[in-house]
Formats: sequence, C-alpha cells, structure tokens
Amino acid sequence: MGDIRQSLLPRDVLSAAKELLYHLDIYICNLVQSGRQPPQVDSKTLDLIEEFILHAPKDRNASARRMSALQELQLLEIMCSCFQEQSRDTVRQLMFSALFGLQGNAADESRMALLGKLVSMAVAMGRVPILECAATWLQRTHRVYCVRLAQVLVDDYCSMVPGSVPTLQNIHSASPRFCCQFITAVTTLYDLTTEELTPPIELLQMIVSWIQEDPRLVLITFLNTPLTGSQPINSLDVTPLGGLVRWCVKAPLAYKTDKKQTPTHERSENVPEVGPLFSTLHLSVLQVLMLLPNILNEKGLFGRMGLLQLDSLAALTSELSRLLDQADKHAHASAADAHAAPQLALDRLAQALQVAKANGALLCSREDMRAICSRLPHNNLLQLVLSGPVMYYNNIHTPPLAFSPHAAHSPIASHPALPTHAAHSPIASHPALPTHAAHSPIASHPALPTHPAHSPHTPLAALPASHAPYPAQPFITGMPFPFRPNH
Repeated sequence: MGDIRQSLLPRDVLSAAKELLYHLDIYICNLVQSGRQPPQVDSKTLDLIEEFILHAPKDRNASARRMSALQELQLLEIMCSCFQEQSRDTVRQLMFSALFGLQGNAADESRMALLGKLVSMAVAMGRVPILECAATWLQRTHRVYCVRLAQVLVDDYCSMVPGSVPTLQNIHSASPRFCCQFITAVTTLYDLTTEELTPPIELLQMIVSWIQEDPRLVLITFLNTPLTGSQPINSLDVTPLGGLVRWCVKAPLAYKTDKKQTPTHERSENVPEVGPLFSTLHLSVLQVLMLLPNILNEKGLFGRMGLLQLDSLAALTSELSRLLDQADKHAHASAADAHAAPQLALDRLAQALQVAKANGALLCSREDMRAICSRLPHNNLLQLVLSGPVMYYNNIHTPPLAFSPHAAHSPIASHPALPTHAAHSPIASHPALPTHAAHSPIASHPALPTHPAHSPHTPLAALPASHAPYPAQPFITGMPFPFRPNH
C-alpha cells in the first residue's frame, strides 16, 4: 500500500483518512485470502496509518496535520461504518490491530486518544463489532493502557454526562466479552488506595447488578481463552476475581477513611449505601468461585490452574495490614464501630481464601496462606481457615458438579478434597454476609465431632436456563454509514 501515499497527500485530512480506510479494508481482505500465516500488516501500511489517520508527522520538521472537532466526529462515524459493514471477524480484528495496536512510538498517544473516542461512540451507538475488537485489544495490551481506556469510559458515562449510566450498562447484553474485560480493567484501575482511586457509586452499582444477573459473566474471558495460549506480560488478569476480592476486603476500611463521602444527613434518597452494595458483591464473588470446580474439571484444569494468584493475595494482605494500622491510630468513632470495620474486612478475607482454595481457584498450601496472613491481627474466622485441616461448605446456591445434560439428574458429589462423610455437613452462616446469604459458604470448626453416616439426599432439580453456557453473540446490524470514497 506504500504506493498510494502520493494520491493521499493532495487531499484534505478527512478525505485522505477515508480513502486510506477504504484501501486498508481491501488490503487486509486480500491478506486474509492469501492464506499467509500469520497474516501481518506490513510496516509501510502502518506508517500510512500514523501519517494520515493519527496525523503523526512524517519527519520532525514537518508540521502535523490536524482535524477539526467536526471532522474527527465524521471520521469516527466512518470507522464505525467500516467495522459494521465488514462481515468477517478476522478482517475486523486485523484492521483494529493495525489502527490501534501500540507500536512504542510517539504516535501511541494519538492512538489512545482516538481509541477512547471510538469505543465511547461504539458504546453509545451499540456497535458490537467495535466492542468485540476492543475486548480483544484489552486482552492483549499492557494493563497501563487498558486502565486508561477504562478511565475514559467511566469519565464519559459515570462523571461527565448525568443520566448516561444506563447507556454504559447496556454493554452487558451487547458484548459480554467487552463487559468482562471492562470489569477487569476498572478493578485494576480502582484499587481503593486513595480517594481518587475509589470507584464511583454508579460504577459499583452497575457492576454489582451485572454479576448478580449473570455470575458467569466474570469468567467469559477465561472460558474463551485458548488453553495453549499464554497471557502477554503485564496484561490484565484473565478474570476480574482478584480485583473484586480486593474491593470487597478493603471496602470497610477504605470507605470508612474516605473524607469525601457525603455525610449521612446530606445523602440523597437515590444514593445507596456502599455497605450493602459491597456485601452483595462479596456474596456474588463467593458464588462465582463455587462455580469453578465444574468449569475447571471440564477443561481438565482442576488443581493445575488457579485463577487467584498467591502474590496478588499477598499484596492484598499487606495493604490490609497497613489499613488496619491506620484505623488503630486514627480511630475516632465509638469502640464498637472501630472494631466492626476491621473485623468485617478480615472476615471477608477469610471467606474468600476458604472458598477459593476449596474450589480450586487458589493453589497453595496452608503454610503459604499462614505466611501471607502472618502480619494480620487475630480474627476467629481467619484463624479457623488457616488452622483447620478441612474446609466444609454447602452447595445450596450452586449448580450440579457438571454442566452436562446428565448432571441435572445426579446428586451433588462431594468435593475431592473433602472426606466422604463431609458432603452433607450443615454449616451456619456468618454475620459478615448480608441477611439473604443464610446459606453462604463459611468454614466449619475443625473440632466438630464425627457425624454418623447420612442417607443419600434427593437429587437436585435441573439446572436453570440462566446458567446455560454463554451463547455466541450475533453482531448487531444497524443503519450503515457509507465509508466508500466518492470518485
């Protein structure tokens, strides 16, 4: 494509960009049809993209060409039309990568600026092909740039334009893959270390509602990732589970010390309390973890691949220890309140560790768990998890141990790590969970006497349709925007 540069130079900036997109579409179609593996866009084509779409000057002495705001909006509409009209996903993915794949040069800033505007427009217009390409981009790109894209969307839909949150919320149904990657990016961005890095209440509400409606949503990237492929270095985690656990554990202390929180007597009736939201989120995360044995067994990965990494949990316990020290030094509330928040944080950590390890999400020894929790103060539930020989839990809110048609007619099997007589052990709920979590998974005391053998229980009912594997998402077809140049 290097020979078309001379024909692009006399054109105005918008016309040149439009012409180049047209030729880029034809070039990549031919590249895919040639059967070359892997298909790769050549450097001359990338140079043309930087010069005529990203407007990076060809040499240092040349002045950069600039688009007006109106021309940039027109270019974004042309791009939306280009991706919408192209029916082959391979061509779309290659074109998206050619346009927005980071090259490590000065044009990357222009790439990120244009990408943020394009994805924001795709969210507003429901352009599924672009959201699907952006999901792949988020999976392959350094996390620093992924959180920048997430920040643009949060600013556009949760901060700058009042009432626009429902528009962003629709990505759950439009592109579940992008929604999953977006959750992973925002949980990486907002780590609750400062007031600025605390998620907006509208964003928190939206994520809680997504996961409540479909717990498997946070596993979509993992389910769609080829087992043979390795994650790029410093990319986002394959699931947002680690970030969600961090949110739930740190929330009682982080929000307690947030000076910008609205006083109770000034809160609007429409603004929910963050406490119940995080309790609901915590319960949802535990339920997602309890889905993993079935999924990991189907993939042959149970006991071989953990979705929660020990080093991430070690970093979390270190942050939690610091927050607990600060809470002790700056305690200004009543003694009961000052004690409740730290204990709630420790309870949630214990529950997450217990359920993650019992369901194959965390692969480590109990000695490793004791080591990363050694600096934390005493907590009864955490002590049980760290010292108990076996962790019992019930399966009331979980589907059968296989997602096959035959699983609906078989009783729940005991976890391979549990002794046979423990499969039906009753467990009491813990007060740290919301009231509706009466059957949530909590560690039982290791000193309980041995129970007599139980008679077999009645098989569970058939798996509800809401837990069926995610269907393939058809591309939405809308009114096309012509991107073919006028000759």
